[in-house]
Amino acid sequence: MFIIAEVGQAHEGSLGMALSYIDALAETGVDAVKFQVHIAEAESSIYEPFRIKFSEQDKTRFDYWKRMEFTSEEWKILKLRCDVKRVEFLASPFSNKAVDLLEELGVKRYKIGSGEVSNFLLLEKIAKTGKPLILSSGMSSYSELDSTVEFLKERKVPYSILQCTTAYPTQPEQYGLNVIPELRERYKVEVGYSDHSAKKETCIAATTLGAEILEFHAVFSRKSFGPDATSSLEIDEITELVCSVRNISKALKNPVDKSDNREYEKLKSIFEKSLAVNKNLRKGHILKFEDMEAKKPKDRGIDAKKFREVIGKNLKTILNRWDFLKEEDILNE
Repeated sequence: MFIIAEVGQAHEGSLGMALSYIDALAETGVDAVKFQVHIAEAESSIYEPFRIKFSEQDKTRFDYWKRMEFTSEEWKILKLRCDVKRVEFLASPFSNKAVDLLEELGVKRYKIGSGEVSNFLLLEKIAKTGKPLILSSGMSSYSELDSTVEFLKERKVPYSILQCTTAYPTQPEQYGLNVIPELRERYKVEVGYSDHSAKKETCIAATTLGAEILEFHAVFSRKSFGPDATSSLEIDEITELVCSVRNISKALKNPVDKSDNREYEKLKSIFEKSLAVNKNLRKGHILKFEDMEAKKPKDRGIDAKKFREVIGKNLKTILNRWDFLKEEDILNE
């Protein structure tokens, strides 16, 4: 399982805040801390509308992206902090210029946001690096994904695909967990889940359905400023989620063979039961269902599962209340 915590824009353009997120997330056990590399002039314009109008300090979406930018030197500082904290620095580029910057940083792979899946210009730029990429499929139909996959295959680009729903926060009826096995069957590649639900159980469910990559937004508090805050997990929740996912992944890799229960023989002798009588019974009494109880341990009397075999049989001896019922106590004719 490869677990990605996305800082996204939660740093609010502050290098110090971005570094704080790396430090906090490294402690949760995630594999990678992900950023978004926005270079306003290369990816946007003053005509780009806000997805949601959340900012009173940014007149346009372009102004917002401009405020979210880091310099090349600042990105190097962030990459170095990830290296020191032993988490992978991962980023989504939104322009060819951003790819150039990430190549300078020496990233291992690329993450493609849902809005860039059909941006073949960007994909061509990444393909030339020879590095693998992870696709989020949030806004893509299967026919659109087919075209992108064909494009990547022609260029021999290793890729994986994440089920994703572009809704903030995503509601249960929008999760699309069924798509995870569908993606694996359709494309025969590593698949995963990119989450915007702000719920731990969503990624846990995705894990049980075979997701091999998990991605979710991280925030110090869902009351924070920003477009993704309400769709994010808080740090303590991420710690709990990572622990749960690691345990489930381990369980899935170690299937239990229910056809072989030899390891439980000792426990079965303790927990399973033998037949006993629940009242004083005279010699010659014809045993009825109402005469019997099952008591621990096993092998002190007739196995409780054989109760039907003794109903209607005559007792050969007197039995006191709570005595175990043994084979020698009954008359077999």
